[in-house]
Amino acid sequence: MRACLIVCLLLVSISAFAAPDYAREQRWADEITPAIVVGDPVHLTQQNGHKFLGIYTEAANAKMGVVVVHGIGIHPDWGMIGTLRQRLPDLGYATLSIQMPVLAADARAPAYAETLPDAVERLQLAVHWLADKGYKRIALVSHSMGSRMAYGYMKRNPVEVDAWAALGMSAAHELHIPGLVFSGIEAPVLDLYGSKDLPQVLAGAALRRASLIANAASKQVVIPGSDHFFAGHEAEMVKAVKDFLDGVK
Repeated sequence: MRACLIVCLLLVSISAFAAPDYAREQRWADEITPAIVVGDPVHLTQQNGHKFLGIYTEAANAKMGVVVVHGIGIHPDWGMIGTLRQRLPDLGYATLSIQMPVLAADARAPAYAETLPDAVERLQLAVHWLADKGYKRIALVSHSMGSRMAYGYMKRNPVEVDAWAALGMSAAHELHIPGLVFSGIEAPVLDLYGSKDLPQVLAGAALRRASLIANAASKQVVIPGSDHFFAGHEAEMVKAVKDFLDGVK
């Protein structure tokens, strides 16, 4: 009986730890929303009633609507994500950068496996939001943990998504992502990373490239000298994404 009680308490503790931190999301939303100069804040509602932040930026004569997906424990206007969401509209691509599930600040990547259903729902809502705005063509542009979350959505081959640019992608067994991560995904894929990226990203490059061979519209691009966050190489990052999207038929 005592052992059973201990196991139950541990399970409750793990479950609580893995639950999305809505309070943390709200603090970020309260902080960044008043500072938004480019784009407009919007809120999307999940089935459980939770509203999450998105930042929508229109583009004149937009070629496509793009859902921008950030990485672990940050927000939809952070650093390189803010760069993507603001610069792509200047190049003809409207963007909707969305808040993905976050955990406590000290949570490590494996804990995010529990948030994947939540993440997939948010991506679906974002894609449908853009479709309802009238965008006939929609793409995902994701980074790091955001790319792992996007995999959970893209492996279902949603017909509404025409392309996926996966930045800083690494296979992660704890998140049930296979080494041949892009196999079976029908939409064109851009696998973009830096030559000085994280070890797990660099280690999986050959397998990711192999998984793209069956899709002629997909490609792998490496930015020389760039780290995981494309610091100092933002222009090359944006250009690589833009060139890929321009080529999607």
